[in-house]
Amino acid sequence: MIAVSCTSRSAWTEWEKTVIEQSDSVMYVCVMPADSTILRAQSRDFGPGELASPQLKTLIDKMYRTLTDPSQDGVGIAAPQVGINRRMVLVMRYDKPDMPIEPYLNIKIDSLLGEKVPGPEGCLSVPPYRGTVRRYPSVQISYLKPDGTPVTEKVEGYSAIIFQHECDHLDGILYTDRADTVFVNEAWAAEREGFSYSKPEWWK
Repeated sequence: MIAVSCTSRSAWTEWEKTVIEQSDSVMYVCVMPADSTILRAQSRDFGPGELASPQLKTLIDKMYRTLTDPSQDGVGIAAPQVGINRRMVLVMRYDKPDMPIEPYLNIKIDSLLGEKVPGPEGCLSVPPYRGTVRRYPSVQISYLKPDGTPVTEKVEGYSAIIFQHECDHLDGILYTDRADTVFVNEAWAAEREGFSYSKPEWWK
């Protein structure tokens, strides 16, 4: 068990605090190639100060709203995609009842299990493309819950694919780096025309 002191000093950077506090409930999602500096960076762990901070709850709430908004409508999102280079992802758990979307902090994939199989993928940060990527059918992951509780678990099926995709983001890797094929998805391109994806004025 990791003890988190309520008096721990937060170590959020000024940029991180700006993104968390200034973003609308639906956050701007970084896209390639415009935001490659963020999307290609290595993400770092949360410390006790961030785990105990109100900013973390705000970030999780806003990432959830972003992921589930019709303008995005995804199955997973990583913190770098909203401008925060920290090791956190939100994943829709297809392997659980009601398919909840859950946050995973300081997440790492400890083991990749089975033989790779090809499957379709897309990414909120690489519109309007889709591709075919070979992924492992099962993974073992370790992470912290938002309250600091450490967990290790094995995940199988589509949820395991999502974890691999989202954890790649934390290491600056995009699915297009691993894809066998990449192509424009015309339906997605047409759908995006109905939404605004402009950067907010305060974004650097």
